[in-house]
Amino acid sequence: MTATVVTDLPHSWDEPEGVAPRGTLILLTGRGETAATYARFGRRISADAYKVRVAEVDLGDLAAARTAVSELVADEALPAPKVLVGSDTGATLAALLVGELPVDAAVIAGLALPGASGDVDAAWEDELEVRSACPTYRGTISADTDFARGALAGTLPWDEVSLSVPGVPLLVVHGREDRVTPVGDALKPWVGAGTVEQHVVEGGRHDILNDVTHRSVAATVVLFLERLKLGADLPVIVRQVGR
Repeated sequence: MTATVVTDLPHSWDEPEGVAPRGTLILLTGRGETAATYARFGRRISADAYKVRVAEVDLGDLAAARTAVSELVADEALPAPKVLVGSDTGATLAALLVGELPVDAAVIAGLALPGASGDVDAAWEDELEVRSACPTYRGTISADTDFARGALAGTLPWDEVSLSVPGVPLLVVHGREDRVTPVGDALKPWVGAGTVEQHVVEGGRHDILNDVTHRSVAATVVLFLERLKLGADLPVIVRQVGR
């Protein structure tokens, strides 16, 4: 595997010059991850005119993480709708904060739960297998000297997590082959909730925003955002005839 040298990448990505921004995504990182982990995702989403801001979450100081996210939510220079996006423990934190902060929606990708029957070895090669099948992404995080290897095998900062149905739209995306959090456990908190849209990615692994299906997942996120722009009831924009 050829590693790509990671330089000092930004924590933010903006819409193309001359294009009006359509909203803001506030992305919460998961275990081991840095802003560099989401450079590809940030570039892709910002190309569709949504601003992306990354809050690197220190699980040892969740109060500081909440403050950082709250400040981004309160930043009047960032346009609405404001949407929390989280991966792994960032997804868990986003799912907890969406009911507390004045945001318009949240995207929960690769939820991490206490007590989930995770199957992660501390060895880096196994962690890569668990995280993603995408060679480009594997190269990116392997070359990132700030990426905390082995973090995915660590314990969570919560003994238990109680997730409720928020009063705003929620998009849940989870990989069918996720070895960290079984797909059934990830979807269970919101089964039957009308305001929660759930998608399972066939063959998908844990880092679902950065798996081989990252284009399809990003497209799913963008379509959710475009529907959110029309209203909290998420009106359908494109409908397949006869289905």
